[in-house]
Amino acid sequence: MTTVTLVSQHPDQLDDPRRWGSLFALVWLFYLLNPLEAGWEKRDTLAGWVGIAATVAFALGYAAIFLLLRHRREGSPFRLPTRPGVAVGALVGLAALGVVVCAAVGQPGTATAVYVAVSCMICLPSRYAWPAVVAVALAAYGAGLVVAGWHEDRGILFGTLVAALAIWGIAQAINRNVEVLKVREENARLALEDERNRFARDLHDILGHSLTVITVKAELAQKLLGVDLERAKNEVADLERLSRDALADVRRAVEGYRELTLPGELARARMALQAAEIEADLPNSTDDVPGDLRELFAWTVREGVTNVIRHSGARRCTVRLSATSAEVADDGRGSDGVPGNGLTGLRERAAVVGATVVIRALDPGFSLKVVA
Repeated sequence: MTTVTLVSQHPDQLDDPRRWGSLFALVWLFYLLNPLEAGWEKRDTLAGWVGIAATVAFALGYAAIFLLLRHRREGSPFRLPTRPGVAVGALVGLAALGVVVCAAVGQPGTATAVYVAVSCMICLPSRYAWPAVVAVALAAYGAGLVVAGWHEDRGILFGTLVAALAIWGIAQAINRNVEVLKVREENARLALEDERNRFARDLHDILGHSLTVITVKAELAQKLLGVDLERAKNEVADLERLSRDALADVRRAVEGYRELTLPGELARARMALQAAEIEADLPNSTDDVPGDLRELFAWTVREGVTNVIRHSGARRCTVRLSATSAEVADDGRGSDGVPGNGLTGLRERAAVVGATVVIRALDPGFSLKVVA
């Protein structure tokens, strides 16, 4: 049966469900008062005192099994012992005490059969528990037919089977609830892992692009310091603005509501390519691109242009947009064939909307294309 992890609570909590559950279960030991009373009536004999002692020991044994079951931290709700031998030993000992009670006080002692049956259902797998329960019920009922001075007691047969059935039903309900909780926990874990991957991917894309542009502009500004001071000042001003934009992008990503726009990425690409002294051939309009593909194509432009600036050594970069595709091509030295994190993230984004990432070498150059 299913394994359950029980979370311990502070003992001072008055609403501890385990405390009240245990109390509710132990209330049913009330029915052992019959054999205890029968033993007390024979207190002037050795059998009477044996019956009293055996009944008390039986009650303690049953309570120990149930309380240990309720308060242990690991294991399924209806499987107490960790080894089969321990379970069988506990049940045999409990059944033996029940027999001693019956022998000492007579037929009132058959009340112990209900508790033995419940303990079988608690400690054994169902395929073993049910035969044991039936055997205990028939033994208690049959004893009333064959033992001299006893009478037929159908109530003990019915009570034993119904009590075992009730415990079995509770076990099934608990196990199903546990399965539901496990599924929920697994779904929550997967959702958290997916969110972490998404955040890592977005952060890589944001910082990768922004830091690449900032680096290129910083290099350009340094080159212009001794040549064109005014233009160098403009580049430094752009550096400050880009740094602020990158910080704002990161903050929006952390807050979870960052939006990427295709026109915005084209504008960024134009500025970044210009700073890298790469000729830009970019579309002037994004009207042909449907709304559900605009964000994906914006990521395509960002990833493609970032790679062109970083790795290609190209002199020209071309971006082509259509209703079903976005392509970034260059005339550089091509790719080393090793996909990076950005390309992996782009494939994941494309897969969400059923699009495909196509990479191919040009002569010369390289092309990154997303086709929906």
